[in-house]
Formats: sequence, structure tokens, C-alpha cells
Amino acid sequence: MSSNDPHDSTKAFEQALAGSQEKYYVLRLYVTGSTPHSMRAIANIKKTCEEYLKGHYKLEVVDLFQQPQLAEGEQIIAAPTLIKKLPLPLRRIVGDMSNNQRLLVGLDLSKKTT
Repeated sequence: MSSNDPHDSTKAFEQALAGSQEKYYVLRLYVTGSTPHSMRAIANIKKTCEEYLKGHYKLEVVDLFQQPQLAEGEQIIAAPTLIKKLPLPLRRIVGDMSNNQRLLVGLDLSKKTT
């Protein structure tokens, strides 16, 4: 006998989500135009995401020259800046994302080594 109770389907959905080991990453990269520094940051973060998070991330690139009001809302004081919004905790990484170990630690994909 099947139940049409919406609470049963909600419970099943919540259990499926809880059982999922895959995290979904929401990232926002703030850059300033198409400078070499900005382009390098975009290329580096895309490469890292495709290598470590393929299919489990959303990356938004925000050009602060085109949308300067977003810098104030996110308290951006340097660019490029990557903000990892999800999964929590929120993290900020500043620079061209060329230090792969630092980037992986910032994204919680690797443990910090001394």
C-alpha cells in the first residue's frame, strides 16, 4: 500500500540529502576587469574546481568594474578575492589562486600542513 502523505515524501527527501556524502560548493570570485592577474585567478580556480569538484560546484565571476556596488556588500577590499559561500564555514581567499595548496585548504579540500 502506498501513501500519498506529503510528509512521507518530505521525510524521504531529507533522508536522501542526509545520506549524500557529496558537498555542493557555491563560490564567487571577484575580479577587476580582464587584467592578467584577474585572468590568472579565473583560470586557476576553474582548473581546481574541475579537478576536485567536478559537477559539485557553482562558480560566479563578478567584475568589480562592471558591478562596483557588490564590493561594498561583500566587504571586498582587494581583488581577486574568492568567497566560498557553501558549504559553511564561509571562507575568503585573496590573490590569483596560484598557490594550489593554500586554495585547497581554503576550500576545505585538504588539511593544512606545516
